[in-house]
Amino acid sequence: MSTELYPSEYNEKQLLELGTMDDALFQPKIIIDSDENEKISTPSLNFFQDAWRRLKKNKAAMISLLVAIIIIVVAIAAPLLTPHSPFKQNPSFSNLPPKIPGLESFSWFDGKSVNRGGTLVDSYEMAGVPEDVYFYLGTDSLGRDLLSRILYGTRISLLVAFVAVFINLVFGIIYGLISGWVGGKLDTFMQRILEILSGIPNLVIVVLMLLVLKPGITSIIITIALTSWINMSRVVRAQTIRLKQQEYVLAARVLGQSTFKIMFTHLLPNMLGIIIVQVMFAIPSAIFFEAFLSFIGIGIPAPNASLGTLLNDGYQTFRFLPHLMWYPAIMISLIMLSFNLLADGLRDAFDPKMKE
Repeated sequence: MSTELYPSEYNEKQLLELGTMDDALFQPKIIIDSDENEKISTPSLNFFQDAWRRLKKNKAAMISLLVAIIIIVVAIAAPLLTPHSPFKQNPSFSNLPPKIPGLESFSWFDGKSVNRGGTLVDSYEMAGVPEDVYFYLGTDSLGRDLLSRILYGTRISLLVAFVAVFINLVFGIIYGLISGWVGGKLDTFMQRILEILSGIPNLVIVVLMLLVLKPGITSIIITIALTSWINMSRVVRAQTIRLKQQEYVLAARVLGQSTFKIMFTHLLPNMLGIIIVQVMFAIPSAIFFEAFLSFIGIGIPAPNASLGTLLNDGYQTFRFLPHLMWYPAIMISLIMLSFNLLADGLRDAFDPKMKE
């Protein structure tokens, strides 16, 4: 679109003096170029590119995404980042307060604590800790470095959550697709099974599984996978019932495409947004459930530790050594908040009706 000005400006008196009509006076100021007007100035976006554009506008979701990525990277690189061995016991260094070089001026990180007589003493000097040795978050009752155990505990908690959610994803999607696509008596029968399973408390299933399997990561993953895929299957079933009545599915069936191909090339891609949101909500739920099991003492066995195990250890001495509980609690709170806020942001980003 371009503009063109009059060759000169005339008032009424000048027009009367001219006495003639100049064609230039009646030329439009704006000349519309149809080719330029119909040109698309912005590139077209697919569904996921548009969702990413929406997600970037949500500051809370982007901050949560950054925090979640940092936590995952730190958990993966835990063997490289831990300043001490998380399993090495040194009873002479037990229950030391946090001490960070350069931050000794702060009372929380100066390595000092109050003894039984109410006097502030240097715990590191009394325990005979070398001057170049620091425990950034203190030590537990067996002299193990708390920071190292938190990093390894985060790694185990995330491992349990991601593996359980992956199993969840596979079983939930397949079960929901079959139930929603076939319908009829089979759908009714499969939904009654879900109602029976959802009516059994998770803790009962956990106890029964521990009677069969040994306590450990494998038993916890199986337990979480057995009890948490029900919501995923119901969501997938509802979407399948809605989408299988669409025209493109009918056209695919008329053209003779197989049921398997219709499910995984037409139905599943159109419900990926909802599935991703459900997965993001399932990850913190699995982490919290694993922490709950470890907290009540039927989770990860020693010497390994998860965030729930560390919370249980710190809870027992919270009145005298609060840092043993505060730091694992902060870590699990960051994980829960980041994944939940990210899931909320993804839910809004995948919703095309969201008001921008």
